[in-house]
Amino acid sequence: MLSGGSIDDVIVDALIAGRIDLVCSLPCNMLAGIIKIIEDRQDHITHISLTREEEGVGIAAGAYLGGKRPAILMQNSGFGNSINALLSLTRFYEMPLLIMMSHRGGKGEKIAAQIPMGDAIIPLLEALEIEYCCISKRSEIPSITKFAADAISNSSIMAILLEQELWDEES
Repeated sequence: MLSGGSIDDVIVDALIAGRIDLVCSLPCNMLAGIIKIIEDRQDHITHISLTREEEGVGIAAGAYLGGKRPAILMQNSGFGNSINALLSLTRFYEMPLLIMMSHRGGKGEKIAAQIPMGDAIIPLLEALEIEYCCISKRSEIPSITKFAADAISNSSIMAILLEQELWDEES
């Protein structure tokens, strides 16, 4: 089922195939299509809108304790807001969480304020020992399913960076 449809459709299909059934998100231009599809497919996946990234960590933890398989969608620029909650709650209590981030501040970024966190996100994930992958091509989208399943089976935090080039393929 992961071969057809728009990039956004294929990403949502990959989340569902990875058994993610609850997604918390913050507004993001790059992720807007994914969020819209999730909202339209509430029979397969529940969506909760957030006001802050760390709020999503708490909601995801509670949802996991209630039997859900959560993910959070955010910009990488907001990742810093969630670090304490990720480490002191999710990691400490060994709760699974998939974090899917739009990678702002990379090649072709038009907003200069996004560049510092864009440069820092990979070294930051490595310093926090959070396993991650970068997806820049449609052919790499199936790794979302694997990362979602691995987060659940390993009770760990896993991160996926969605690169702008991914959507450039459709243009």
